[in-house]
Amino acid sequence: MQIYQIILIALFVYLGSIGSIVGNTIGWYTLGRPLVASLAVGIIMGDVQTAVLVGIALQIMYMGNVTPGGAVAWDLSYATYIGVAGALVFGKGLDTTQVIGLAVVFAGIGGLIGQIMWNISYALNLPLNVVAHKYAKAGETKKMFVPNLVLGQLIGFACRFIPAVILLTSMTAASAQGDFASIIPGWVTTALGIFGGMMAALGMGIILSFLLKKKYHIAIFLIGFILVTYFNLSTMAVAVVAILAAVLYYVINSGLEAKKGETI
Repeated sequence: MQIYQIILIALFVYLGSIGSIVGNTIGWYTLGRPLVASLAVGIIMGDVQTAVLVGIALQIMYMGNVTPGGAVAWDLSYATYIGVAGALVFGKGLDTTQVIGLAVVFAGIGGLIGQIMWNISYALNLPLNVVAHKYAKAGETKKMFVPNLVLGQLIGFACRFIPAVILLTSMTAASAQGDFASIIPGWVTTALGIFGGMMAALGMGIILSFLLKKKYHIAIFLIGFILVTYFNLSTMAVAVVAILAAVLYYVINSGLEAKKGETI
């Protein structure tokens, strides 16, 4: 992989993120989607056909990727661009199935790194609120673009572009040496896995904080958990049970309200 290819792919990793300079519509919801990302990587690396085939597989894998309440399980932009690039670098001479397998591995690495950088960028953006508040309090509204646009974009760019360049450069060096294992040391992979598990738990906590408004909602959540864990029901089966329970709750509650009205 040439240096200009590394820079272009890393730039797309930034542009395809939430809150990038091109906006969420063009960025996260377009450039950040696996099919579009794979096409971009394919054009940059000169192998559009293989890249798009890999992108289709990743699109199916990450089709359910959402960010409810700010919870990010995987960074889709990082996962896709790194995954496709890694598959093209190390997949020469392999069949399509093996190339897709490589893409999944690299997408997992990229997704974890992106997840970490997502949270780091959030933390680094917190002090910008103090700067913005200072300008607002002083009535200097013309300077508000500095923390909101300039500094915010610089943090977002640094947290995505720089790690992507380092990772892509490491992949290129490892490919030249023919050493797949040297891309990411074992202790780094273990650390990323542990941190990723912690972030998944944090994401679940954030989601539950939005969903559980009353104490009895915890019981409803635990019922769904038990149905999946101990009764081995699929997500669709649990969804059907939930719909039936909701209908019964509505009918019973409506009947009670009607009786109250008759009594009054």
